[in-house]
Amino acid sequence: MTTIDSYRSICNRFNIDKATALRAVRRVTRILIIEAPQFISWLSYKEAQIIMRKFEEARGFLNTIGAINGTHIRIEASKENPVTVYDHRALITHYYVGHPGSVHDSEVTAFLNNKEKFPYSSHLIGDAAYESHEHLLVLFKNYGHLIDTQKHYNFLLKGPMRSWMHCLPIVRMDLILEYIVACCITHNICILRQDELTIILLTPEEITTQDKSKIRCNWYL
Repeated sequence: MTTIDSYRSICNRFNIDKATALRAVRRVTRILIIEAPQFISWLSYKEAQIIMRKFEEARGFLNTIGAINGTHIRIEASKENPVTVYDHRALITHYYVGHPGSVHDSEVTAFLNNKEKFPYSSHLIGDAAYESHEHLLVLFKNYGHLIDTQKHYNFLLKGPMRSWMHCLPIVRMDLILEYIVACCITHNICILRQDELTIILLTPEEITTQDKSKIRCNWYL
């Protein structure tokens, strides 16, 4: 799940057949999902205060507890739209999986209306794909009329708003959701262990030219 190695490569490396490798991955995936609450949880009030301070120090945004953006996950069948929330360390604090189809980002942000998730009048920051909300600050849409202060705001906001690509060569639909959640948990374990992570950053132009068959996912940083 965390490498680009094929099952054939893994089987050759460990001298096992593909069926054994598949069973091993599924067992690990299910264990990770059972243990998910230990590694992925929404912010406590104390954690929210820490994250707000970190965002203010890094980008100058007040009362910010996370950032929402999108990534694409390539699969070979129907589409799912997982939602994940990240803090200033890129630690996932919330996930939601199971929105089928190419759903627009703004349609998967119902949780923004839950005021209990946003103490101290806090909010997320997001790109122009989202509608402005009491708990979500977004980029100004640039049609060539922005003033300097608005351009500077967009420049600061784009810093943490980078997209990254994962490829999950999955055909079985009943396994996709499990694998996506397991990847979120594995990501958090790496962050908590302070492992080095390699993230592929895509420019907006690269994202626009990506294959339309890929999943649109939402994540928060």
